[in-house]
Amino acid sequence: MKQSAYKDAGVDIDAGAELVERIKPAVKTTNRTGVMSSIGGFGALFDPKAAGYNDPILVSATDGVGTKLKIAIDTGKHDTVGIDLVAMCVNDLVVQGAEPLFFLDYFATGQLKVEQATAVINGIAKACAESGCALIGGETAEMPGMYAAEDYDLAGFTVGAVERDKVITGERIEKGDIVLGLASSGLHSNGFSLVRKIVGSTQGYTYDSTADFDQGQNLGDLLLTPTKLYVKSILAALKLQDKEGEQSIKGIANITGGGLIENIPRVLPEGLGAVIDATSWTLPSVFKWLGKAGNLSTDDMGVTLNCGIGMVVVCAPDNAEKLMENLQENGETVYRIGYIDAAKGDQRVFINNAEKAWK
Repeated sequence: MKQSAYKDAGVDIDAGAELVERIKPAVKTTNRTGVMSSIGGFGALFDPKAAGYNDPILVSATDGVGTKLKIAIDTGKHDTVGIDLVAMCVNDLVVQGAEPLFFLDYFATGQLKVEQATAVINGIAKACAESGCALIGGETAEMPGMYAAEDYDLAGFTVGAVERDKVITGERIEKGDIVLGLASSGLHSNGFSLVRKIVGSTQGYTYDSTADFDQGQNLGDLLLTPTKLYVKSILAALKLQDKEGEQSIKGIANITGGGLIENIPRVLPEGLGAVIDATSWTLPSVFKWLGKAGNLSTDDMGVTLNCGIGMVVVCAPDNAEKLMENLQENGETVYRIGYIDAAKGDQRVFINNAEKAWK
């Protein structure tokens, strides 16, 4: 049979169909109450009422993995970036008190390689299952001429729900409240244009190098450590109440692009800031290495990298211990990293002892 003109142009429809068949078992593991359709249709259906909500507010988020994908492509390791994709989206939902309900992915490439794409989407399914979120649909786009044959890009889209009276807005935060920091799993998925530049300009280092600053781990594997999923632990902690019957958690910030300096203010009422003590947790070795190798200032680190804190939670002082215990019981490493105080003009995050802790 003659090869199709479309395949001659660089698009293999048969490969796309094979990919769908390969990922169906992984997608099936993410099924949850409320899903009304299966993968492969023109649209995906979900019923919030069937998922147990009475008066839900829908919350949506979209994100990508950024140039961390270039490290996955250069090392040929594709099984973790799908986890990053989901985490970057669902972690944004949970800070508003929302439970992720379903997820859709967009995979674009110059030439569809079924093994590569299967590894990526299996990672997406794994993270969705861990977050209680159905992988309900997606799109695979083969675009020769737009992307090089070996390159691909990812985007994720997720929708969650929270009961109207349980939305976390940060509006109850006040002066004297405590700032808790939840440990990150590493770099997560931000700052990788800078990371790649540092690796490329550091003599003797490639992604195949041994990271002698971190127990001899392979550098590429270390940098590809997937973004931590905070959904289950945060949802459990949101059930805690204070003496007045209010949620113990007043505000949550996902420490993504912009680091501690730009993300914490996103949940603070006008006129308030956060005072952070950089010595209250140990800076992971990969950040120390990047700071030294890249000759980064502490300001650069605080606004570009998460510096070991992937999520920030704000609560009243008398709720801090119980909240810390609950988060620890659900697998988090938690530090009391600061407190809420008045802002000083435009400055709303004050990181003390950064020179001592981060250099």
